[in-house]
Amino acid sequence: MQTIEFLLEGEYIELLKLLKAVNIAQTGGHAKMIVDDELVVRNGEVETRRRAKLVKGDVLVIDEEIEITIV
Repeated sequence: MQTIEFLLEGEYIELLKLLKAVNIAQTGGHAKMIVDDELVVRNGEVETRRRAKLVKGDVLVIDEEIEITIV
């Protein structure tokens, strides 16, 4: 599994913006498809909110292939 540490600047980042920032999604539409297809697991629970506010300490797993830790 590929692992990524994302350095958060500010209080939070929205899920769609994170997917684009780490180059998992090439476009906003692609990011929406990833979330709508329930491929994002946040802290052990499927995350379906496109604009979920991610904060330091959150761990996401994308399609059981990529793990992102917000630091």
